[in-house]
Amino acid sequence: MSEAPRYKRVLLKVSGEALMGKREYGLDTETVKTIAADVRDVVNMGIEVCLVIGGGNIFRGIAGAAAGMDRAQADYMGMLATIMNALGMQSALEKAGVPTRVQSAISMESVCEPYIRRRAERHMEKGRVVIFAAGTGNPFFTTDTAAALRATEMKCDAMLKGTQVDGVYSADPRKVSDAKRYEELTYLDVLARDLNVMDAAAISLSRENKLPILVFNIHAPGAFAAVMRGEGPFTRIIES
Repeated sequence: MSEAPRYKRVLLKVSGEALMGKREYGLDTETVKTIAADVRDVVNMGIEVCLVIGGGNIFRGIAGAAAGMDRAQADYMGMLATIMNALGMQSALEKAGVPTRVQSAISMESVCEPYIRRRAERHMEKGRVVIFAAGTGNPFFTTDTAAALRATEMKCDAMLKGTQVDGVYSADPRKVSDAKRYEELTYLDVLARDLNVMDAAAISLSRENKLPILVFNIHAPGAFAAVMRGEGPFTRIIES
């Protein structure tokens, strides 16, 4: 008999960059397919799953602002990019046999549902994976903050951040060979040490609502399910 999952409902935050694979921009279909298979495995464990998808593989608002665009306008463009990614992930999940719904914070009813909290909860209760797109629907807020907000609204037991490495490090381990890897941190540790995990608003919102954050390598096959069983390398961010 397999071990019972440690969580009943979780939110997985996937950055746009994680969907690129080895491409320089856009979606890599094999990478999206692999992530979808990992989500399916977690759903098959009886865990309710929702996702927030970033858009940095297509357009990043802060980069557009740095290039001279109006920041709010650039952020709205970034939100539209997240909807494209959400639809791509929905397609991959449904091909993997997982029923899904995309809900957007920007109304776009011909392609997805508007974000309605109670409807999203009902979808998850019915075993559907809900993909939240368009961030919070407001400029100046990142998709990390949107993930913390949606995880709190959905009463999730934890928020998972799928990254390019297997946890939180003192520096980028791909650039700094002796970077220290952390098994566990507090929210204040992350803020005080300025660790590049999520932005300060997302960390503060998670701290305020006592939402654990689990950081793991999204590209390691089966890692999502392993973390749900409490196995494999990952970093846990919790209250002290």
